[in-house]
Amino acid sequence: MKICWANTEKFEESDLVIIGIPDESKSHALRKGTSEAPHRIREISIIRDTYKHENFVSLGYPLGGISKKIYDHGNISRNQVGDTIDRIVSSSKIPISIGGDHSITTAIVKAISKKKGPVSLVYFDAHPDFVSSVSDYYGSVFYDVMPYIDIKSSVQIGIRTPEKEEIENLKKYDVTVITPYDIANDGIKKTTDTIMNKIGKNVYVSFDMDAIDPAYAPGVSVPVPLGINSVEAMIILKSITKYGIVGFDIMEVCPNYDIKDRTSHLASRIISEVASSVN
Repeated sequence: MKICWANTEKFEESDLVIIGIPDESKSHALRKGTSEAPHRIREISIIRDTYKHENFVSLGYPLGGISKKIYDHGNISRNQVGDTIDRIVSSSKIPISIGGDHSITTAIVKAISKKKGPVSLVYFDAHPDFVSSVSDYYGSVFYDVMPYIDIKSSVQIGIRTPEKEEIENLKKYDVTVITPYDIANDGIKKTTDTIMNKIGKNVYVSFDMDAIDPAYAPGVSVPVPLGINSVEAMIILKSITKYGIVGFDIMEVCPNYDIKDRTSHLASRIISEVASSVN
């Protein structure tokens, strides 16, 4: 099954490459099922983002349309991430990865940095994922990727439930954090300007769906109230994408706990808006 936004059967002619990574082996979440997200997001994209007329099927595009060629590579295993990302980036294409648990991002960022150098990481999440006392799991991602990122031009967005150790690490490494309260107080334009002034080159965006308030995205592995709303997230994300990205991932959709597939559908729409905004 291919995501509905795929518009080419040829890897060689594509600009963006979709890969699914149905793995949650590094998750400690009580809610299980993020490994089912790549399939369900693709499936819901076909059901909800297409419209049937008498003799044909039409896509419900973003307002700007999609001019880029999108190839759906299908699913890969966790141990194939490095080689697959290397092939995509070496071919001057942009990977769009669908997880799976958030620890997958570590392998993606590592592979991209080998080709591009340190990345400017934009990390959407309710949690900082900045545990350093334990490594190689979904709660240590930001610490695990530190050798591969430029910390000064990186930013976390949506944070609202850090552990004590994570608070200490955020202060220690002087990480820029934008909370949902910051967005509400400052407004979306000022917030977006702050982010755009912060990021550098080789921008990689990692999007944990729990950054969004569970009122909009209930089907995630670790939901936390008081998050950002879906429109705020897209305004920020589209601005970053138009600036230029080297890759994007969307993680931690948990279909088993979704309500009428709202989260999977939102994930599909986010992917379409990213595709629409890439220069």
